[in-house]
Amino acid sequence: MSGFTETPKHVAIIMDGNGRWAERRGRPRIFGHVRGCARVRDIIREADRQGVKALTLYAFSSENWGRPSVEVSVLMRLLYKWLIRERREMMDKSIRLRAIGAVDRLPESVRKMLTESIGMSKDNTGLQLTLAVSYSGRDELTQVAQRLARRVAAGELAADDIGEHHFAEELSTAPVGDPDLLIRTSGEQRISNFLLWQMAYTELYFTDTMWPDFKPSDLRMAIDSFTRRQRRFGLTARQAEEARV
Repeated sequence: MSGFTETPKHVAIIMDGNGRWAERRGRPRIFGHVRGCARVRDIIREADRQGVKALTLYAFSSENWGRPSVEVSVLMRLLYKWLIRERREMMDKSIRLRAIGAVDRLPESVRKMLTESIGMSKDNTGLQLTLAVSYSGRDELTQVAQRLARRVAAGELAADDIGEHHFAEELSTAPVGDPDLLIRTSGEQRISNFLLWQMAYTELYFTDTMWPDFKPSDLRMAIDSFTRRQRRFGLTARQAEEARV
């Protein structure tokens, strides 16, 4: 389709609304997290079917540690159980798992299970699945700046030579590149400290659907919206079209 965009190679999702979904039904917030966790497999499978090459899921932000301790504990147990349950699926589908964020803050049992799952899937060549856990976009950029500063101090790099590509190479998402499409569920319209550098030219898609209700058909709708957009990257529409030829 001339002038329009192909299927996004990299999709990022802010899986929002679990707690509110449960509260609207008179249930504890924890119930919403359980239902939301069960939804993840369907969306991973659909992303794979749609030809998405990389999927990044915002599972737990660094700010989420400030939630009630009972809720945090449940979220950690859900992550642990999800990793166990999905291992066979990842291996059968050749899904490669990665994680970004301050994973050292996770409980030891969860951290160990996550590390094992990443190691088991490291040679898989299918969908690249990244879990953002204990993640903060600002913290990531701070760490990149610190690493570059150490390289300058060691004489490996001149400060005046630092360019955008140096930052990009140091990002935790470097292996999969920047997201083409960001989806946020629940009706909220903000990016919440997620992939701040990486989303400079990401197409944004917001839906009122809560994450536990976000079905494969909703993912297809988001991808369809993306394919009907023209990504110009600061150029005029004509320039963007000519660049595609």
